[in-house]
Amino acid sequence: MSISIINGRLIDPAHGIDDQLDLHIDGEFVVAVGDAPAEFAAAEVIDARGCVVSPGLVDLAASLREPGYEHKATLASEAAAAARGGVTTVLCTPDTNPVIDNSAVVELIHRMARKLGQTRILTTGALTRGLMGEQLSEMAALKQAGCVAVSNARAPLASTLVERRALEYAATFGLTVFLRPEDRHLRAAGCAHEGAIATRLGLPAIPSAAESVAVARDLALAEHTQAKVHFRALSTLSAARMIHEAQAAGLAVTADVAAHQLHLTEMDVDDFNAECHVSPPLRTLTDRDALRRAVADGTIAAICSDHQPHEPDAKQRPFPETEAGISSLETLLGLTLRLVEEKVLDLPTALARVTSGPADILGLPYGRLRVGSPADVCIFDPQRHWTLDVSKMRSEGHNTPFDGWDFPGRITHTLFNGRVVYRAADD
Repeated sequence: MSISIINGRLIDPAHGIDDQLDLHIDGEFVVAVGDAPAEFAAAEVIDARGCVVSPGLVDLAASLREPGYEHKATLASEAAAAARGGVTTVLCTPDTNPVIDNSAVVELIHRMARKLGQTRILTTGALTRGLMGEQLSEMAALKQAGCVAVSNARAPLASTLVERRALEYAATFGLTVFLRPEDRHLRAAGCAHEGAIATRLGLPAIPSAAESVAVARDLALAEHTQAKVHFRALSTLSAARMIHEAQAAGLAVTADVAAHQLHLTEMDVDDFNAECHVSPPLRTLTDRDALRRAVADGTIAAICSDHQPHEPDAKQRPFPETEAGISSLETLLGLTLRLVEEKVLDLPTALARVTSGPADILGLPYGRLRVGSPADVCIFDPQRHWTLDVSKMRSEGHNTPFDGWDFPGRITHTLFNGRVVYRAADD
């Protein structure tokens, strides 16, 4: 199908474009930016007057639950949530059941995703077999099957030696290793940040050092092995500072942060709010502001959803017994645009952190709008605010602390591979 998107403010951070330009799509690809090609006839014209036309969002970390945890969510429900949130490329985590540690599971997920056709679902392969942290997975086979990175998700590795061998193996095949920095011994059974709030509430606590100690170890191994290392879900000032220093010294490491860590702090746990039970835990206001600065200066090149949908029962027990995580695909853009309202980022930079920034970390051709690019587009009205109503979420998981929050940037259309997969008028 041929589509013209006219009269919008086209922002493509990857190419420094921020101007009123039309966008023309034929089939699955962008065929022109600005004037339409000769003899081009659009079957549909979308008038984006007053709206921003941006690349579709690229999310580096979302747990889509299927296969194995369909009581929490399914690929169909989460693909619909992604489309509603303007997310056109999702990298799913390997903690499914069975784990994504063999080509059969990779092919199953890719086949289901193609059949759904609502968003591009890419796979992260398991770093170790069964995510048990001991025996390395067959990374070469996982890459051949289509995995774009490897990770041990939230599961710890058995030893530093296992991590070294894993990084060396991944480097051999040019695979990026996603590391979630956390010292399992310092974390112990903690569920909240070690500080005044956890002390007053009597909650088992996780010190900031659990992250900073792990980052120091991982940076040393990244330098030693020359592997491509990406740090997932940073939460502390010290971790952001160490990664900034490593980058300045020439070490090719990257990092992301979950959107909720840029807005919430340990104070949001004050009333035992299980919706704010996340991993890593919400930290101090100082940490939050340091993460914001790291996003602004590019130390942290990607903001991700860290999507973790849960069934209602998972959040209805005493705080330490609840499951960590937020259902967050549908609020990724809204939380990012709130940073623009709060003057933390300008709009092109904010969009870069959820489009070209995450795509570039993995060398993916998404998150940009140029001739020949996949026609993945998010159109939103920056002046139109909307309120999150959990009862209307597309995700099966309604676990979010953002119920009732006001967000800028109502999404009007999401296009994936040249097809409209979400239209606000139909919602």
